[in-house]
Amino acid sequence: MMDVLLLILPTVSTLLIVLSAVAVGVGWKRIKEKNIKAHLRAMRLAAVFAIGFFAIYASRTVFIGNTAFGGPDSLKNYYTLFLVFHIVLAGAGAVLGIVSLYSGAKKNLDRHKKLGPVTSVVWFFTAFTGVAVYLLFYVFFEGGETTSVVKAIIGG
Repeated sequence: MMDVLLLILPTVSTLLIVLSAVAVGVGWKRIKEKNIKAHLRAMRLAAVFAIGFFAIYASRTVFIGNTAFGGPDSLKNYYTLFLVFHIVLAGAGAVLGIVSLYSGAKKNLDRHKKLGPVTSVVWFFTAFTGVAVYLLFYVFFEGGETTSVVKAIIGG
């Protein structure tokens, strides 16, 4: 059962982040067409997909754990650097996304118009690097050891 979860949850969460990026792209296209209602729907859907991703990622990290890189040692440093880049992008993208959604919802359109394109580009790179991380962990190489935060804290 655990092996199935280890494969399914990362696949679902990666799919959700890709769907989020696609929805952002659709929303960006819709606002360029001056279709505000379609833009709002697409961006809300992007937020729902991103929240779904985060819920799966966070619960998997806490209860199942993080998986160590299982590829060759010669690639480990490059992978770690790439992963840190992805994590920084994801954090920045999440913060930018929240601020962009908030400024749009509050009709602070000057801020929203300036921030939206930057947020979108960061989110596209986050999704792209997220897919690359997924491929390195679950497709190209077999993952290493997995340990949950709960087990790491309380032992067992």
